[in-house]
Amino acid sequence: MKILFTICGRAGSKGIKNKNLKDFLGLPLPFYTVSIIDLFMKNNEQYECDIVLNTDSNDLIDLFRNRLMIPIEVVEREPELSEDNTPKAHVVQNSYAAIKERLKKDYELVVDLDITSPLRTLSDLEALVDKKIKTNADVVFSITDSRRNPYFNMVMKTKEGYDRVIKSNFNARQEAPEMYDMNASMYAYSPDFLISGKGIFEGKCDAIKMMDTAVLDIDHEIDFELMEVIAAHLFDKNQSMNLIKLNISTITV
Repeated sequence: MKILFTICGRAGSKGIKNKNLKDFLGLPLPFYTVSIIDLFMKNNEQYECDIVLNTDSNDLIDLFRNRLMIPIEVVEREPELSEDNTPKAHVVQNSYAAIKERLKKDYELVVDLDITSPLRTLSDLEALVDKKIKTNADVVFSITDSRRNPYFNMVMKTKEGYDRVIKSNFNARQEAPEMYDMNASMYAYSPDFLISGKGIFEGKCDAIKMMDTAVLDIDHEIDFELMEVIAAHLFDKNQSMNLIKLNISTITV
């Protein structure tokens, strides 16, 4: 089976300047993503894997080419795919089409890993790929347990004030239907579904659950700082997560 891993990162960032170039606990943030892919390839030699970076950042391209010792294809992002409202799936689709044509390969699976999600384990990624292969889902994505529930403890502003998002008679969170957060860390697509241009919920979806690390999105400096504090603790206590960080030294110069 041929798998294409995509890493997508824009030059600009509204919340944190040069977010995709920042060091995270002393190492370039995007290298955590490359590291977990490298570990996956080392531990799953039955798959033929390629990696592509899609970006409009020359600095990010230089960082990858000058520091990494593993081969990574680069697709320079087109201006129309660099807007704030560009769907991530369109960038992944562009990456897949470009590399399929460049390398003349027919991939059975396209896996996108978010460049700002350093807190993953090899088991998470293997579970994602395994579920995508063993089910008929068009896309499999990662989730975490939700800390809030629209049936119970979430509200929305109305003309009269505030009201529950979904009206219900639940008196305890445990009574309400289970809810999950899409943490945007990992997506595994069927290539045919990816190039169809459909939204993920227009196809058959499945998910794998990851550890809830409290910070889902790195949109502001405080998010980044909190993530580093949490990561330092997890890397100290969780060998599987720390392995991703330790492996970076084996793939960089």
